Amino acid sequence: MSAAHTRESDRRTASEPGAGRAEAVLSIRDLVVEFTTPAGTVRAVDSVGYNVGRAETLGVVGETGSGKSVTVLSALGLLRAPNLRKVTGQVLLDGESLLDLPDRELRRRLGRDVAMIFQDPISALNPVQRVGHQIAEGIRVHDPGVSAKAARARVVELLGKVGVPHPEARFDQYPHQFSGGMCQRAVIAMAIANRPKVLIADEPTTALDVSVQAQILELLRVAADETGAATVLITHDLGVVAETADRVCVMYAGRVVETAGVEQIFAQPRHPYTASLLNSLPRLDMPAGRLTPIPGQPPDLVDAAPGCAFAPRCPIGRDRAVCHERRPELLPADLAGPDGQASPGSGPASFSACHFPAEAAGLVGAGDSGSPGRPAVTDGASSATADDASHETTDDAPHEATEDASDRPVLRITEVVKRFPVRSGVFARPSAWVHAVDGVSLRIRPGQTLGLVGESGCGKSTLARLLLRLHEASSGEIVVDGDDVGRAGKAELRRIRRRVQMVFQDPYASLNPRLTVGDNVAEPLRLDGGFSRAARRRRVLELFGRVGLRPEHADRFPSEFSGGQRQRVAIARALALEPRLLILDEPVSALDVSVQAQVLNLLDDLQRESGMAYLFVSHDLSVVRQVADEVAVMYLGTVVESGPVERVYADPRHPYTRALLASVPVPDPAGRDRRRRTPLGGDVPSPSDPPSGCRFRTRCPLAEQRCADEEPPLRPTAGGRTACHFAEDTHHLRQPAVRP
Repeated sequence: MSAAHTRESDRRTASEPGAGRAEAVLSIRDLVVEFTTPAGTVRAVDSVGYNVGRAETLGVVGETGSGKSVTVLSALGLLRAPNLRKVTGQVLLDGESLLDLPDRELRRRLGRDVAMIFQDPISALNPVQRVGHQIAEGIRVHDPGVSAKAARARVVELLGKVGVPHPEARFDQYPHQFSGGMCQRAVIAMAIANRPKVLIADEPTTALDVSVQAQILELLRVAADETGAATVLITHDLGVVAETADRVCVMYAGRVVETAGVEQIFAQPRHPYTASLLNSLPRLDMPAGRLTPIPGQPPDLVDAAPGCAFAPRCPIGRDRAVCHERRPELLPADLAGPDGQASPGSGPASFSACHFPAEAAGLVGAGDSGSPGRPAVTDGASSATADDASHETTDDAPHEATEDASDRPVLRITEVVKRFPVRSGVFARPSAWVHAVDGVSLRIRPGQTLGLVGESGCGKSTLARLLLRLHEASSGEIVVDGDDVGRAGKAELRRIRRRVQMVFQDPYASLNPRLTVGDNVAEPLRLDGGFSRAARRRRVLELFGRVGLRPEHADRFPSEFSGGQRQRVAIARALALEPRLLILDEPVSALDVSVQAQVLNLLDDLQRESGMAYLFVSHDLSVVRQVADEVAVMYLGTVVESGPVERVYADPRHPYTRALLASVPVPDPAGRDRRRRTPLGGDVPSPSDPPSGCRFRTRCPLAEQRCADEEPPLRPTAGGRTACHFAEDTHHLRQPAVRP
């Protein structure tokens, strides 16, 4: 057999990575998906192929727009876009071609044999139908012989398995009566109700807290064990992939560029794009330093250039002609390369679409390792922290007057409380009060970053809005640069807000879609009234340069930008009036890891240049460790622990902090058997009826009667501050963070 014939045979086999596995349940072969757009034809999926075996989990990763979701939606016949041009290739479910089935038979097969878990569980549930009835309907449609009573019993059993408390009562409740985490559990129960052969999870944990994320991933494992299903996990969270996947498929620009076992992907990637994604990831298991984002933008799929699509962004292929002239095929890694030369150290299950795969592994950790990272704060003289009793003395004001102005806190919050009334009617008296923020004290000094972390509903975003008086505080004091926000009149409040700006989680929603991005950035300058049209234009172009946008971008609309670019526009707008304090409310939670790294590095650079103070609100503990000098952990409206970020992360003294840290996925598949995440059990109590004493006691493994009788004060502990009766008790600290 000729070498050319052998190479072509290997290419065909490699187009379906994992094809050699026994019991392949789902096989996608040479799938092509094209859309018609005003700019031309977009090939969103380009000859993609992968197989998933029974009881196997395949993680599919890549940036937004890489074709991950379009691949599975088109493979299952769920893509119904009006501009869909064509779908070709083969999709085999247990050897049966799905693309050739009539719609009626396809619906029957998909409902019974394939289940899908979507990113937004609330949108996936019918809001006017009871949750239990929705799950039971799926059972009875595909098995008409099941009685209503038997279906109810099965649903109650499923809800119990996925951790929904009081499943009998929850059966008759509506989706709006479930929390986000419980809605996701209900969707998982619905997915496994008919014991499917294939389970597809499309970003199932993206918007969830780390504690809920750990619970959901554990449920996915339970679901796979319950059904023996082949699982396709689509995500951009590499930590989640490391913890759950058996194999990984990396996609870029509509193609599979690498696939291999999960341990090899993380230890020895064979494609530069995979290595670049790993370098962009903030990690808890490594020292915090400057991240290495992927330069440039993904290619335009309308008019694809010849050669490797990643070449313009690739540190290996930029100056090599072959990378720009010839597109690399997806081959077994020992055959990959411009001349088919063997690449040592690759197993037969490893495939790479790179001309030089042997060089990719050397890129991991070889980014800006010499760049200055955020200095660790190790002593008790911290500059951004929750106040202790010494800050509440009567001589606090004279002390403020005598200290150096450059060292005076930009923000000082003292015993701030915010309660919202619960009414049964528009004009009814309050029947209860929601304790959203309850006695929080914080301070931030110039040039410092305070990270505010905690589960959804703990009061983080409410506290951030109180700083701008978007909500009126019920009591307490908020002082920005020496001015009392609560007592300020309209004119003074406007001056204060000039010094405090906010960057929101969703940049698209926070920008006016009818204005160009230049006009969006100029809007604060126009409202301030002190800038002419020409001065506003000069300032906008200057800000665009600071945040890494081109001057010609100013005349485009928000819809013409990527998510990372829109977030840069939002940051530029926040910087327009040169604020002293920047409030960042989940600014990178919706971004890919590569874009997230760009934005985090940008924020670090801006702070070094200007000396701004940041309040960084997030539920991502890895990101907070990357950017913060100090961290405050909130639970049910109160701060339960605070201090220098290295102290809190290395030596947490509150059980809640330790439980959050134990829930963070670590991108180390080699050690996942040694370090299994222990999900934080239970649900957050209602903020309208918080528990007596310690608010965390209903979920705490250390709780005693004293915890119910006495509320622990936030007091100095081991270089930080902790609100726990057992913060100094080393015996308790040796116990697990949460119950198994």
